[in-house]
Amino acid sequence: MQTRPRHHYLKGIASAVFQAAVRAVAPETCIRRHLSRSKNRLKAGDTEYSLDQIDHLYVVGAGKASAAMARAVEAILEDRIKNGVILTKYGHGVPLKHCKVIEAGHPVPDENGVRGTQSLLDLVSGAGPEDLILCLISGGGSALSPAPAEGISLADKQKTTRLLLECGATIHEINTLRKHLSRIKGGRLCTAANGARIISLILSDVVGDDLDIIASGITAPDPSRFKDCFDILARYSLTGKIPDSVREHLTKGRDGKAAETPKPGDSLFERVQNRIVGSLSDALAAAEAEARRKGYPPLVLSSMIQGEAKEVAKVLCGIAREVQRSGKPASAPVCLLSGGETTVTVRGDGLGGRNMELALSAGISLAGASGMLLLSAGTDGNDGPTDAAGAFADGSTISRAAASNRSAPEYLTRNDSYHFFEQLEDLFITGPTRTNVMDLQILLVDG
Repeated sequence: MQTRPRHHYLKGIASAVFQAAVRAVAPETCIRRHLSRSKNRLKAGDTEYSLDQIDHLYVVGAGKASAAMARAVEAILEDRIKNGVILTKYGHGVPLKHCKVIEAGHPVPDENGVRGTQSLLDLVSGAGPEDLILCLISGGGSALSPAPAEGISLADKQKTTRLLLECGATIHEINTLRKHLSRIKGGRLCTAANGARIISLILSDVVGDDLDIIASGITAPDPSRFKDCFDILARYSLTGKIPDSVREHLTKGRDGKAAETPKPGDSLFERVQNRIVGSLSDALAAAEAEARRKGYPPLVLSSMIQGEAKEVAKVLCGIAREVQRSGKPASAPVCLLSGGETTVTVRGDGLGGRNMELALSAGISLAGASGMLLLSAGTDGNDGPTDAAGAFADGSTISRAAASNRSAPEYLTRNDSYHFFEQLEDLFITGPTRTNVMDLQILLVDG
């Protein structure tokens, strides 16, 4: 079994790999890579714009990284910005000169979010064809930009959000519902912009980097339909549990009595440029480089991990054990890297998040093993409704807990991973990173 000094050493290595990954997707870094200015020429990716041909330039944004993204934009375009509204999570704001920062609730929307979203829509609706809107989008933007469709209250939207978060639905499924219950999502911000040119700079926090799913596709065409919402509700037995107003609105849409979201091919998007400026792939590349520097040759297993967190943990730990047993698919020492977004079906009343749940399950799978340590953490610095980004687990996790009469399976059943790791001093706490490209698993395997 691992000694405590080795445990702390591996924790240090894993922490350094994680921090390197986060630095690679810092909003300022990502913005500077994709947005530049030379006098009166603005370049976004491969597309150039003449600032002389723009009447007014507005900056809007929604997401955990949006305020930091706006700070980078202000450094590039400070003298040209007429006005701006940025929606971000509590504690994620930064001082800005030309943009109003509004902090709001996440993952469940709140009144601040409703008021902030209305301010954003009011600003956008004042633009015209000769104006340019820079839209800064990152993970968390869905919850932070609540604009409930007509007839749906915030309380009904909150209840629907909680039901979707607790049932184990994927972010693709959750955001399909969100798009059809909103006045801004699913490309509807573009409808409000009166033909203004829009450049969306996007930090991806979804598997596959689907533009219509990141922050529920505020500026992207939406291929999903109202009918898909009913399929998702039926899949998780939620049709009879959602509020009446939500079900009635979705029914109207399915029956053609409420407008669908704008679809691919709509001329609405001819003056819209959606550009991903940072993603999990960028973070993993930096993690690889750091792991190599630390003496652990990296192997990226996948950047598209999905599924129930506790089950994903079993697979990752199985691979680690195979490495030690047979040297396949890589020989030790090695740093196994993966990332994506797992889910948790909540059945208990504990406190935790998908990364801590994954780590707790990994602790059970690694029990008694030596020379292995896993860190699973959210690149945004928050795992569930907690102050932790994730947690560490190794072969000594379960025995250390048992020494103080704590049963890991019981904590897992109660979805109480936070309190389990808190007592072991194995929570991973970073504070808000002000970026968000999903979750990262770092699994170190010694020879």
